[in-house]
Amino acid sequence: MSKKQKSGAVSNISKEKLAAQIRAILSENPRQALNHKQISKKLNITDSFTKQLIPDVLNELTVNNLLQETAQGQFRIRQSHGHVTGIVDLTRMGAGFITGDDIEDDIFVSSKNLKTAINGDRVKVKLYAKRKGARPEGEVVEIIERAKSTFVGTIEEMPNFAFLIPDNKNMPFDMFVPSSKLNGAKQGMKAVAKVVDWSPKSRNPVAEIVEVLGYPGDNETEMHAILAEFELPHRFDPEVEAEAATISSTITEEDIQSRRDFRQVPTFTIDPDDANDFDDALSLRSLDSGLLEVGIHIADVTHYVRQGTAVDEEAKSRATSVYMVDRVVPMLPEKLSNNVCSLNPHEDKLTFSAVFEMNEKAEIVNEWFGRTIINSDRRFSYAEAQLVIDTGEGDMQNQLSKLHRIARILRKKRYDSGAFDFERSEIKFELDEKGKPIGIKLYEAGTSNQLIEEFMLLANRRVAEFVSQKLHAKPFIYRIHDRPSPDKIGSFNTFVSRFGYKLNNSDKNSLPKALNGLLRSAVGKKEQNIIENLALRAMAKAVYSTENIGHYGLAFKYYTHFTSPIRRYPDMIVHRLLAAYLAGVKPGSTEKYQKLCDHSSKMEKLAVDAERASIKYKQVEFLSDKTGQTFEGVISGVTEWGIYVEITENMCEGMIHIREMADDYYEYDEENYCISGRSSGKKYTLGDNINIIVVKADLQKKQLDFRLAE
Repeated sequence: MSKKQKSGAVSNISKEKLAAQIRAILSENPRQALNHKQISKKLNITDSFTKQLIPDVLNELTVNNLLQETAQGQFRIRQSHGHVTGIVDLTRMGAGFITGDDIEDDIFVSSKNLKTAINGDRVKVKLYAKRKGARPEGEVVEIIERAKSTFVGTIEEMPNFAFLIPDNKNMPFDMFVPSSKLNGAKQGMKAVAKVVDWSPKSRNPVAEIVEVLGYPGDNETEMHAILAEFELPHRFDPEVEAEAATISSTITEEDIQSRRDFRQVPTFTIDPDDANDFDDALSLRSLDSGLLEVGIHIADVTHYVRQGTAVDEEAKSRATSVYMVDRVVPMLPEKLSNNVCSLNPHEDKLTFSAVFEMNEKAEIVNEWFGRTIINSDRRFSYAEAQLVIDTGEGDMQNQLSKLHRIARILRKKRYDSGAFDFERSEIKFELDEKGKPIGIKLYEAGTSNQLIEEFMLLANRRVAEFVSQKLHAKPFIYRIHDRPSPDKIGSFNTFVSRFGYKLNNSDKNSLPKALNGLLRSAVGKKEQNIIENLALRAMAKAVYSTENIGHYGLAFKYYTHFTSPIRRYPDMIVHRLLAAYLAGVKPGSTEKYQKLCDHSSKMEKLAVDAERASIKYKQVEFLSDKTGQTFEGVISGVTEWGIYVEITENMCEGMIHIREMADDYYEYDEENYCISGRSSGKKYTLGDNINIIVVKADLQKKQLDFRLAE
């Protein structure tokens, strides 16, 4: 057999053999649908005869129920009769639903029939005979892949062994730990355990302690526990730190000569007060042509971090920095993130820039992308830049005022084009020296934040457009955002109608304008926060992909992430791809970059979940010494087991359990988003203002219990 045939080439193949190869390719990823061209490419088919044969074989396999046509010309393997594979989505009550792309209706599995499957596990399920009108049910017969192998919990020691009691409610089984595998963990300590054996016949997995975190309540212990729960690191391996230490910050004459020099152009950064790493800087100067030259300068991380090095592999694995309440867990070692790559003021710094010549209407006349060198004149905090914009006085007033004016025009154009206007308040904690929260403030972005945002959006959009439209280059990494599903928008419309709002979504192209108008009309109302939250939940999630479908939320046809390579690995990839295309070099395969996209999207979600968990923990900790105190709140959720209330002044959310509402027998009214008393007729509806008393703050579960104030 020739080398070409070994690699998968097919020539004058029989239909039977071709059908077998097609089924094998589709079985490798049963959730993925492929068309005949993609199958031809995967099988490395080059001859036209066999290429023309593929559609016929696909149709025959579909007729014989071996394949499923999910969309016109898109085929995937059909699951065997009686069994399906999917992902476990565990419910609050311990039962589960099996979900998956090839599962039309989620399959219910009772807690006893889950065996030892837990949330996120990939499982094989035997389907029960479906009764007419009933939901599909089944039982787990095989756990194909565990979602997690490490768990965080508290040690409970016995005479000859111990248990780790998991923190995560989605892990309902205590973990058996032999005394020889405690590795220094003591009674009551928090630790990380790794499963070493989980027999299908054993309810409790056998585990070993791989990291001792410390005692509950200590700030370091709790923050590290949150990171470990999401399997995120909190330190760098010595090998990575050692390699980072050898990276020189020296800028050579050769470096300078190969770059466009902006060191004499007025340049500044604007970042939060507590920022230590500065990804981006702006420059501005007037040209003889009467145009304004706007430079958007981004830290040239890939000049220092080379592909395949230990630092690069670690950055790829992490994919993003993680922003906890009290710290940043960086993607890159501190020497790089805070020193070598950071655009610190009054230092020569290597950058990758997007430079635009713009007229007074903020229209781009010329653009340029390439490597540069800058020297920032000023490091502004958002508050400092805001003061200059508001008063028209202070450092670099001329540059800030002109850029502010351009940013306002860009912002208006974006909203006129159909961008969504989500402006949500952020929670900022005031912490003491031990990390304990002593105050919570709500932070709203000002025009200085918007100034930076608009120019970063501009750079990201134009880089994506340049690569796609002018260079016609592939592969590339896009930041994509799909349209929301009509079902979710319909549910949202039904909900807001309860408050007297109407979302006109008859025309899909008018949805952003209609939603923006609705959100603006809710500002200052009791239901504002709830409506904003539900509007966000109705939206699709933005992800990374090599296939561009545009960014619906921003109303951009082309969009990428170019502006934050210190904290996001996709931005580093975009820098490398852009540099390669500018130099006329061909990068690797699309498949390789799609895998990086999928991994980066996954790690981004984990980082966001960890950030939210740290916020929730600190909110519970903040109220832990305020039991018995009364606060004003708004009902933020209604369920069959109680009502959720968000405290107005600090956005801390807790639950009033329906069993604790003893003045009447309350029933859940799902259709009207309320619970009502059977005797009194008293109703508690989503969005109602009520007063609550803090009853309990459970730090272990990150839960707050409230009761109604008299």
